[in-house]
Amino acid sequence: MQIKIFIFFLLFLCGNSNQRLNMPTKDDGVTTAFKTDENNEASADCKWIASGSIGSRDAVLVFRTSLLKPKTERNSLLPKDTGADPPLKIDHFGEDDEDHPSRTTQNCNKVLPSIAVNVKKNLTIYKQLKQTTDVISNQDREVSSCKDAHNSSSCNDEFDEDNRNQSLISNCDEACEELASFNDDDNFKDIGNVHNMPARKMEIKYKFIQTETKLLRKIFQRHGLSEVKDDENFSILWTGIHIKPDILRNLAPYQRVNHFPRSYELTRKDRLYKNIEKMQHLRGIKHFDIVPQSFILPSEYKDLISAHNKNRGPWIVKPAASSRGRGIFIVNTPDQIPQDEQVLVCKYVADPLCIDGHKCDLRVYVLVTSFDPLIIYVYEEGLVRLATVKYERATESLWNPCMHLCNYSINKYHSDYIKSRDAEIEDVGHKWTLSALLRHLKSQGCNTFKLMADIEDLIIKSIFACAQTIISACRMFVPNGNNCFELYGFDILIDDSLKPWLLEVNLSPSMGVDSPLDSKVKACLITDLLTCVGIPAYSVEMKAQYDNKWTRFRNVNYSRRMPSADLSAGSNSNGMRRGTNATSLYQSLTTEEQRFVRNARLQNDRRGGFVRIFPTDESMQRYGSFLDVATGIPISTPVVQGQTPYSMILPHNYNLVLFNCLYGHDKKERNSLLERMLQYERALPIESLVLFTDENHKSKCVEEGQRLRKHILNLIDNGSELTQLQARQAFALYLEAILHRLTHEPRDFHERLILKFLNRVGGIVKTPAFSRNSQNFRINSKARTAMVAKLLGDFLEQYNRDTEAYVDVFDHFGMIPRGLFGDFLSQAQEADLEAILAQHTNVTGNMPYLYNRFGLATPNTPPIPSGLYGFLRALPAMVVTGSVSRDFNKSDGYYKSNERNTTLIKTELHNIKSISVDK
Repeated sequence: MQIKIFIFFLLFLCGNSNQRLNMPTKDDGVTTAFKTDENNEASADCKWIASGSIGSRDAVLVFRTSLLKPKTERNSLLPKDTGADPPLKIDHFGEDDEDHPSRTTQNCNKVLPSIAVNVKKNLTIYKQLKQTTDVISNQDREVSSCKDAHNSSSCNDEFDEDNRNQSLISNCDEACEELASFNDDDNFKDIGNVHNMPARKMEIKYKFIQTETKLLRKIFQRHGLSEVKDDENFSILWTGIHIKPDILRNLAPYQRVNHFPRSYELTRKDRLYKNIEKMQHLRGIKHFDIVPQSFILPSEYKDLISAHNKNRGPWIVKPAASSRGRGIFIVNTPDQIPQDEQVLVCKYVADPLCIDGHKCDLRVYVLVTSFDPLIIYVYEEGLVRLATVKYERATESLWNPCMHLCNYSINKYHSDYIKSRDAEIEDVGHKWTLSALLRHLKSQGCNTFKLMADIEDLIIKSIFACAQTIISACRMFVPNGNNCFELYGFDILIDDSLKPWLLEVNLSPSMGVDSPLDSKVKACLITDLLTCVGIPAYSVEMKAQYDNKWTRFRNVNYSRRMPSADLSAGSNSNGMRRGTNATSLYQSLTTEEQRFVRNARLQNDRRGGFVRIFPTDESMQRYGSFLDVATGIPISTPVVQGQTPYSMILPHNYNLVLFNCLYGHDKKERNSLLERMLQYERALPIESLVLFTDENHKSKCVEEGQRLRKHILNLIDNGSELTQLQARQAFALYLEAILHRLTHEPRDFHERLILKFLNRVGGIVKTPAFSRNSQNFRINSKARTAMVAKLLGDFLEQYNRDTEAYVDVFDHFGMIPRGLFGDFLSQAQEADLEAILAQHTNVTGNMPYLYNRFGLATPNTPPIPSGLYGFLRALPAMVVTGSVSRDFNKSDGYYKSNERNTTLIKTELHNIKSISVDK
């Protein structure tokens, strides 16, 4: 009997070896319904549907990171034309990783498929397949003599015959069309099965507006969503800017957008600090001591002087509405701050937490799905960014942003920056994961539980400070409570006493994937977010029915007000229904209250890696005093006696209603502090997902580039010209090559030229700190190069964004053929691009890469010196001077004086050594 018990125990341990930590199970009262057949087996589509069967009101799409893997690893997860798949479990804790909506098994297969298709180069292969179906039907057939797109070399591509060729042959036309919509760097496609995804069958569409789309587009397209065309209706809108009120007012109930109105109250640095300052005055500074002392200049300059006299600097200066570390610098005294623009000046935290001597800060991802009632999630994994240069408190090093700023967009240009190369190693290099930092601090004896509890408290209180304004805007512009959600990027600095300080909140945190570690964290983050928020799984017919019904109730001044009967029935004691159990309590709620309680439970059921920090079982005890008694809203405006602040807010406490339903008498929801802390410390159970390629510096054929260069030079000499788009594309690639050379082969001479050109251009480019403080001569060349490279990178980002407005539909008479120039760009080196730009400028006398061909302010073309880097030497003189010109004597003087003083310093050091040797 004992042997049987022991064997049963071993089997139990083996069966749970791949599970997560011992966490609570799903709420029994919230189940996920699936469409089943006669044998009670879930259909294939239901693997991608949660919270209800297809066609039901609560049915939403499920997103998985497994679809971002190569085809051979994700083949079993994709829906097939026939057969049924096992049902999908949406347990929020304790589930097997392979059944998780956004995760796969913990031990992922790292072996890439040996048989693959290079779909980027070989669009013609699919056409050949269609013509040779009788030949390709045999297994292990090689497709030979494949014409290369650029160098006319032959290649041998082998095709996986396992259930793929037949789908490619039968859907050849659809495959070619689908292929064009995928990213260029994606070399593993599964075209046929994408059409079997529920989102593709229901024609669910997405829309992008000014946002990073690489990772998002990959996730959407792999799950069967397609991008809208013209005026088509969308199910989800993802934008990197604030949404206009007209778009919000016309949203249908099934549509989702990734921003709330007036989110700038939280994401603009000046508004955030002023809102928190209001709460400090209203609720006490000891409760909202979450930001350093701050002032807005020039209006509060006198207050800054007074504070500086009491407590000396340093002070950190930030533009009010910038991102990625642009325009930030540190000063010792206020008189070093320019007075010509509005900036935010904060007390610099001089004793930060350092890892191996390097300053670090946190990027924590926060999801808000509703502001009234307030529902806040924190993602279990975040990123830790380390500065490249070791931290020093010396005044002489205040100029160095690679020491004092941890932004990846700044430090990545430093030649000493170590990028993560393995997603499984989370604590190497200058970017860690949050869980790796917590485990490191815990090994050093630090109280990580208290640290994360303080970070949760900081997040909740910062949202409290801005909630009142956002709720008012939602009632004015948002027609449905489920339309909006928001993913915020909280930048948090920890000091040496483990106290967290809020630096800023990012409106649209970067979703760029520059390393496998980024890929793992952000891919899981996005898929879990989309599943948690829930894109309704509605067909075109269902959407049409909703639209017809919704238009009868929609008007310009629509707000989420309840009918008087519901209000009278639901406002008993401001949401308190004592003396009843959870079931009777839920049944006594109004229709509106039942809807948001049901949505909150379903969201929590499919939340994946998100941790709900508000509401929790202790939220009312800790934060009830900050919430208004009548409305449950955190009021940040002082109430004058005899006046009411509820002109646009009905006296109904949704926060209290939700808390009572989730954590009332039965306490069905389990989300204790200990459970949350354990979740923060565990590592994500998957490896890198997205395949990476070096976009900027792929291997190119030098001979082919030189051949195409000679051809284009001959055409230019014979009277042909570059179009505006072609000139801007060549100029952008040329600057990218210089940027790469700056970070890998720094040369002071080229730094001067680039800095002078950028200063003349102006715009988003800010004068670097070392040119402002000319007294700092001992400047490390690596850090200086990184600063110039950062400025060039910012200029290139804006330049490429502007270039997107230019289109060449057909070949113009007297212009370089588009196909020829496209082949040239794919093979051109820096010298090839420089030769084309210089020759075109000399022959035509135009600079279409900088000015419109027919512009009135186009300057005369400067003479371009012959030889290597001649175009670069002439580049600063191409920019019109005037209102956008800068004072270049400071930067030029810096280099001259720096070289002179460096020589003097070396001479003095040599003399000191000589004296010591003599002694």
